[in-house]
Amino acid sequence: MALGPTARIDLDALRHNLQVARAAAPGRQVMAVVKADAYGHGLERSWGALADADALAVARIAEGLRLRACGYAGRLAVLEGCLDAAELRDAAQAGLELVIHHADQLDLLGGTKLDRPVPCWLKVDTGMHRLGFTPDVAPAAYETLAGLPAVAPGPRLITHLANADDSGDPYTQEQLRRFRPLVTRLGVPCSIANSAGILAWPDAHGDWVRPGLMLYGASPLLGGRAADHGLRPVMTLTTRLLAVNRLRAGDPVGYGGTWRCPEDMPVGVVGIGYGDGYPRELAPDTPVLVNGHRAAIVGRVSMDMLTVDLRELPTPRIGDPVVLWGEGLPVEEIAVAAGTIPYTLFCCVTARVQFQTVGSS
Repeated sequence: MALGPTARIDLDALRHNLQVARAAAPGRQVMAVVKADAYGHGLERSWGALADADALAVARIAEGLRLRACGYAGRLAVLEGCLDAAELRDAAQAGLELVIHHADQLDLLGGTKLDRPVPCWLKVDTGMHRLGFTPDVAPAAYETLAGLPAVAPGPRLITHLANADDSGDPYTQEQLRRFRPLVTRLGVPCSIANSAGILAWPDAHGDWVRPGLMLYGASPLLGGRAADHGLRPVMTLTTRLLAVNRLRAGDPVGYGGTWRCPEDMPVGVVGIGYGDGYPRELAPDTPVLVNGHRAAIVGRVSMDMLTVDLRELPTPRIGDPVVLWGEGLPVEEIAVAAGTIPYTLFCCVTARVQFQTVGSS
């Protein structure tokens, strides 16, 4: 019995969540986002469960090449595009689709000879103010892009929503107002909605939706939970009890002695810490599940271990399973306690955590 932490990846849940995204945006094509190692779930182990999507999307050329090496032959968009001629040639050779967001990328496409043209998306900055052409220059940029020999016929439009996670924020409608005239003027397919846009902003569905976080079983909406949308957790982070200690009233626990036992009590030592990606910043009383029962973290999270209050557990024993997030314990709850977001928790799980895949690939 291994005592170290395990991240169990449920491919059936991943496949289920893709269908939830489809159902939430009926009639739209789905571009499933698998950037950042499939949001920390493992690109190579996860992509097969999403192969029924109409396309996949990554952030960088290297991620796209990894997917091609895995055997994925479908449509594959690179959301940050490419930076130089070498990347551009790699993208063309691998049949990647590029998001074009800057005039320098237009120059690169115009000045590089390719064996075959690349499909492209023109990125429009409607208010995120990271990447993209502003709406006033986007028509001219599109005409330039569409006229380049290195570009496959029929470039599409894409934008990104900044505040879609807040269903009460009017800024999303403002972004849509900036984008729609351009789509109408050029008469080409477009992509707008991320996970939050899919669930909270039907007017943002466009022709292509781009689910990301929701695929992995977490709500993209402020204050939301996966279960609110019929999503299932894909990653369940687990470990085991290393020790059950009987401590006395007043005994300090952990580094700095920041927490003291209020009475004689059992305290469990759990085999996971920030060296595994579990946040040191967690607020007091953050829950874990020990053998299916809630127990609160006490003291500081250390590199390899944390400690929990076992007073409410009937018969805790060394080796008992401990769930940090996932089945039975929403990752959103842990993210709030850590003052962060589920994306960060998923992506920060470290390489020394053992990954286990369940479900059909």
